[in-house]
Amino acid sequence: MHPRSDLPLSDEDRHALLARARRAILETVSSMRFPDLPPAVGRLADPAGAFVTLRSNGRLRGCMGCIDAAHALAETVAQCAITAALQDPRFKPLTVEEIAGLEIEISVISELQPARPEGLELGIHGIVVSRGASRGLLLPQVALEHNWSATQFLEAACRKARLEPSAWRGPETKLFAFTAEVFSEISLVPLGRQLAGG
Repeated sequence: MHPRSDLPLSDEDRHALLARARRAILETVSSMRFPDLPPAVGRLADPAGAFVTLRSNGRLRGCMGCIDAAHALAETVAQCAITAALQDPRFKPLTVEEIAGLEIEISVISELQPARPEGLELGIHGIVVSRGASRGLLLPQVALEHNWSATQFLEAACRKARLEPSAWRGPETKLFAFTAEVFSEISLVPLGRQLAGG
């Protein structure tokens, strides 16, 4: 595998990942078999963690991910897309009829770094709260979507880890931060088109 790059993905790479996620969902939901996808090339072959978020009519429909950079980014995205569609325990499995109206968002995440609460930047940093076998993760955009303060963000991550909301203050609790490159089918301009200047 190629060494991991910190350079942003190109628009072509982003479009390719979104198309791969949609195809993986469509083929798996339709046939209940993992799709035969083309091999990853270039940046998409680099190992990286990622999350795939699914929305229907603006509402969350599934979100699953992998923080470990153990596989090629393209493979991670395809697997997370399928898992979000079929195995998110908060929702029923996605149906074929829902796919056309589905909005797909991908978050390609950086490596985890030890963090301190006062160093968190809302909207920039995602967080992982860990104590023993309990771990809770929130993506950077979640704090902005809910208009949370840093304390509320940390408390929500603790609840996701099934810990008491104030657990992040304890010395036995570990806090990690990461950044994410976030893009969706709605946020990307179609290839070959340019935005007019404002």
